[in-house]
Amino acid sequence: MGVSIGDIVQIHSYKHDKSIHRIWQKTKILQQTTTMLVAGNNHTKVVEVTGRKWVTREPAICFFFKDFWFNVIAMIKKNGIYYYCNLSSPYVFDGEAIKYIDYDLDIRVNPDMSYALLDENEFQAHCKKMNYDEKIIFIIRESQKELIKKIENQEFPFKKEDVSHYYKNFRDMQKWK
Repeated sequence: MGVSIGDIVQIHSYKHDKSIHRIWQKTKILQQTTTMLVAGNNHTKVVEVTGRKWVTREPAICFFFKDFWFNVIAMIKKNGIYYYCNLSSPYVFDGEAIKYIDYDLDIRVNPDMSYALLDENEFQAHCKKMNYDEKIIFIIRESQKELIKKIENQEFPFKKEDVSHYYKNFRDMQKWK
């Protein structure tokens, strides 16, 4: 099923056992290619599996990939661009939502490109609890290395110009709602 620039869709994050993890209510499609989907949102409602609801605080440009086992959320804050990277399955779009499986490990990147690896304990616990097979564990670990390399080399989408380009498009689309 296709999606068009300007469409508003949800984002659904699942866990390996197919249980829903988190839902972002509204995200605007900015670009779709054969390998990537870029979307933007601002002050969007998020619903956690626990029932907790919250609203994002700043504009975000979200990069989802067909060929990589991660996605990247660039958050535009007053003091710079912060990136939150999820180790995850490649995305699918089924006409309803952008969907992916969250594999626990995350990387938070600061505007100066320093970064922190997050949620190792959660990953280890879910490996056992949800029976991640060796192939999945290998893919996630290799994807984590690949993601770190992209961050350190400031490869797409870790360039300010890339995010600024999509953020400008997002802002322009907001003017014409």
